[in-house]
Parts: sequence; C-alpha cells; structure tokens
Amino acid sequence: MTDNISASGAPAGRKLIPTNIITGFLGVGKTTAITHLLNSKPVDEVWSVLVNEFGEIGIDGALLKSTNAHVREVPGGCICCVAGLPMKIALNMLIAKTRPDRIIIEPTGLGHPEEIINTLTGEYYDTVLDLRATITLVDPRKLVESRYADNANFKDQIAVADVLVANKTDLCSPVDRANFDDLVAGFSPPKHAAFAVQQGQLELGWLDYPRRTHALNNPEHHSAQRNRLSPQRELYNAAIQLPGGQDYLRRENQGQGYYSCGWLFQPAVQFDFNQLFGWMTGLNLVRAKAVMNTDQGVYMFNAENGVLSVKPLMLGGEQDGEPELLDSRIELINDDVMATDELEAALFGCRLTIED
Repeated sequence: MTDNISASGAPAGRKLIPTNIITGFLGVGKTTAITHLLNSKPVDEVWSVLVNEFGEIGIDGALLKSTNAHVREVPGGCICCVAGLPMKIALNMLIAKTRPDRIIIEPTGLGHPEEIINTLTGEYYDTVLDLRATITLVDPRKLVESRYADNANFKDQIAVADVLVANKTDLCSPVDRANFDDLVAGFSPPKHAAFAVQQGQLELGWLDYPRRTHALNNPEHHSAQRNRLSPQRELYNAAIQLPGGQDYLRRENQGQGYYSCGWLFQPAVQFDFNQLFGWMTGLNLVRAKAVMNTDQGVYMFNAENGVLSVKPLMLGGEQDGEPELLDSRIELINDDVMATDELEAALFGCRLTIED
C-alpha cells in the first residue's frame, strides 16, 4: 500500500523530520564532520543529506556517497537563492524518495544560513520538518585573519549557531584556543553549547539541542547577493553529467568576491598520483578539493591555503568484484581571479591515457 504524499513531498501523517543545518566557512571541515555523524548514526535509521557547494562541479556529494546515507547535491551557488526554489525542489525530491528519519543540510561555505532557516521554517516545511540546532564549525586559527573575521557570511554563520564547535583543535595553538573561548564568552544570550573537537568528531546528541532565533550582524548582506545569479541557474541545478562523446567538462562560477573553476572527468580518465600530488601541493589558492581516479587508486585531495592532505577513498559499490568507479572531480576556489587556462594545462599534464 502506498502512503499519501503531501504537497511538500512528505508522507501524510508522519511525524516531523528532525533536521539540522551544519555550516561553517570554506575549509572548516563540514563534510568530514557530516561523514563522522553518518558513520555514527543508529543503524536502523535512514538519514538524508542535502549538499550545496559554491563551485559548479560538486565534490562533497561524491565524498558523502561512500557513507550509509542518501545524498542530493545543489552545486553552483547558494541553495536558498531565487526565493528558495533550488533548495525546495531538491529537498522535496529527497524527502519523497528517501523518507528519512533525519535530514542534514550542508550549505556552501560562502552561504548565509539565515535565509535557509527562513525557508525551512516557512510555509510547507513548518508541518514537515522539525528544525533543530544549527551547528557552526569554526577553525580557531582563522579568528584573527581579516579574510575571515571581516567576512559578513563568516560572522553570521557564527551568530546563527545554536551549537558552536571549534574544529581542527589538534592544529591550534593555546592562543587560538583562547581566542575561541573568548568568542564563546562574548555571546549574550550565550550559545546552547560550545565544544572543541578534532577531525570533525561531532556527537549525535548535539543535533538535538533546540533551535532559537539569533540576532545577525549583516542580515542585509545575503539579500544583496540573491539576485546576482545567472539565468541558467534560476532553475534547479541537476547533477552535472558529461555530454556524450566528451571525456571532461569545465565549469566556472564567481560571487561574493570569490571565484571557482571545476573539472569533471569520465571514470576511464586516470591521473598520475605523484604528478597530481606535486601539482596540488604547489597551488596557491584558498581552496582545492578533488576526488580523483589515479594509477594508485581513487583518492581525495584536500588543500587549504597551500596545505594538502590526501587519503584513499572507499567506494560505495562493486561491479564484477571491483569497486564502482567514480567520476573524477576537482574544484578550485580563490579570492582572486585564477589563470584557469594555465591551471587546466597543468592539470591535464597529470593525465594518463584513457583506458579502453
């Protein structure tokens, strides 16, 4: 027997779905934190994740697909723009298809969370979702850097937090930790809770802190950005796919003083691991993230301000006894215009021949 589905996509008569926003600026470790939560969730629960990225290609969704969760991506800008249409369409499809026990929403690191909260507590969703704590991750090392501390979205991501989490504390100095403690102590009313973790190790119980209204520093900042989308992005951005006969595509985006360039390669395209490692180590960019098929296996590359980390990626399925091969994807983000043709030439120099 098929359940009736409401206009919002939720099964009629079901309890409200616990929902959390996990936000934070570029490179703070949101995807790692969400992966940790998904690996810790009750085995009998279905969790779904809605991922938004500033770049057009979309890396985080590919990373999260190796977890035990349903993932849907909205690449290419802030999901709450255009009156919330991209997010509403993606969220409705996610609810109708997966009927989740919990939903996690990961906005772009350049996104403003207040508009997302307004959408999730507005018409339709107030009878479908139980929006609980917004968890904001902060890298304490960035609190004294003007690139972050003076950024309107960075400040409001912190302001809107119900739970504030210092991540990457294993890399922090005592001064960095003290700066985070001073930040927490300066809120009135205080945050529900504040924690310090390494490698995104959030605890499940933190998701169920209640949500409350917060005063923002720059509530007008996001509305000024909302109408700056290109016409082709006014409708929901479906998953990026390669046109027939092409082995790669390139997409670029810009906004809020940041620029992105991304590439998607078909699974048969393989890269030389050592050459790719060397090239990405030398990138002088705010952010570089990739999931790449190399001659040593599928690896995640993650670089922030020139510091590169690499780890093998466990894939989600198998075909003929071998792990299912993902598309190779790479996204570069910077706060200045990038020499994209030169970057592409260097990236292509790391390619091996296409397999038959």
